[in-house]
Amino acid sequence: MRPAVSAYAPDGVPEVAAGDDLATLLLAALGDAALVDGDIVAVTSKVVSKAEGQVRVSTREAELAGETRRVVARRGATAIVRNRLGLTLAAAGIDASNVAPGHVVLHPADPDASARTLRETILARTGRTVGVIVTDTAGRAWREGQTDIAIGAAGIEVLESFVGREDAHGNSLVVTAPAVADELASLAELASGKLGGRPFAVLRGRADLVLPAGEYGAGAAALIREEGRDFFGYGAREAVVRALAGRPGDAAPFGAPASVEEVCEALVTVLGVPPQAADGGLLVAHPVDGVLRALAFAHGWSVEDGGDAARLVPRSA
Repeated sequence: MRPAVSAYAPDGVPEVAAGDDLATLLLAALGDAALVDGDIVAVTSKVVSKAEGQVRVSTREAELAGETRRVVARRGATAIVRNRLGLTLAAAGIDASNVAPGHVVLHPADPDASARTLRETILARTGRTVGVIVTDTAGRAWREGQTDIAIGAAGIEVLESFVGREDAHGNSLVVTAPAVADELASLAELASGKLGGRPFAVLRGRADLVLPAGEYGAGAAALIREEGRDFFGYGAREAVVRALAGRPGDAAPFGAPASVEEVCEALVTVLGVPPQAADGGLLVAHPVDGVLRALAFAHGWSVEDGGDAARLVPRSA
């Protein structure tokens, strides 16, 4: 039987400022509650950013462009963007809470590197081999409320793969891979709370996830899906606009070219015209207009004007 998992968030951590040593603050706050090998230390990204000088006298609006790789969706004043770290978050994860008025906090420059530094410092000072995760708060599609996720990690397995195993009924597990780093981040937030001034948490009971000293693992960056692998690369409105505009730079979030069957179904649904297979592509008796181009673009196909019939081919062909 797996031992119980516990989480402890110490009090007494002072306000963190640029240049502060996070390991010193953590160990002082823990006092007699010593770390042991296999513990996992969670630290909020906000205090990592503060210690690394990522606080700006500015606003979210002023900093948003510099932190944004591309806009995913926008509804009124709220912008969901893929930020410079590859994370998809509201306002790029720029935070204006728990900071002096007129200031905002940006994400750490490299959260995985920040986690590695803290892990190595703890090992050097205590002799203990621990895992480290850097946490932040995020919303979830289709769900109200927020939870904490791991945006940085070192010395810990961030995914626990069950692929190839069987459940109690003999069913083979094909794609089951719990994001344990995110689950631990949420547990840390439950112990720390949002307003308690406890930016550190020590999680105990999952030493099986902690890697030996000198090994860092894939980091939390491994939890970020690459462009084009997410089913929801754009919001509903934004997908329509991007497909109609058809700019080459907007193609990647739509993913790899769709199958012939999917493209045929889309053409029949929208145009009411069944296409014919021809020379590795499709022929459709329809003029090359904006609708046809948008359909092809959204499915990863290109359109060629063939006179009486348009020819569609996968964009990679």
